[in-house]
Amino acid sequence: MTLNLKILLPAEVLLDEEIVQVTAEAENGFFTLLPHHIDFVTALVPGIFFYLTPDGEEHFLALDEGILIKQGDKVYVSAVRAVAGDDLEHLEDLVVNELRILGENEKKARTVMARLEADTLRRFTRLRGERQ
Repeated sequence: MTLNLKILLPAEVLLDEEIVQVTAEAENGFFTLLPHHIDFVTALVPGIFFYLTPDGEEHFLALDEGILIKQGDKVYVSAVRAVAGDDLEHLEDLVVNELRILGENEKKARTVMARLEADTLRRFTRLRGERQ
């Protein structure tokens, strides 16, 4: 017997695959779900998520916080971000790169916000001067 695992991100379905086992981490520790496990809902913490396919292959993902729902033979994971890797070493490299990109994007966003704030203040000052 198998489970259908779907990993849902805000802009895409990262994974839709038949599996036989999934292991993830919640606030109170790691847990494993098998096909006959009772229906289950939990909040996931950022960490390593892995699953086993029917042919015995183990796959790894690094997940940001999210929600896991197991209902019948379906397992849904909704996460803000996730990165899939072939093995833990490769996954570590992908996560480091993803964090670097996020840091760069955050710097760009802060720069844009600072420019917007400065422009708003200039316009406000100009409007005040015109009213006086």
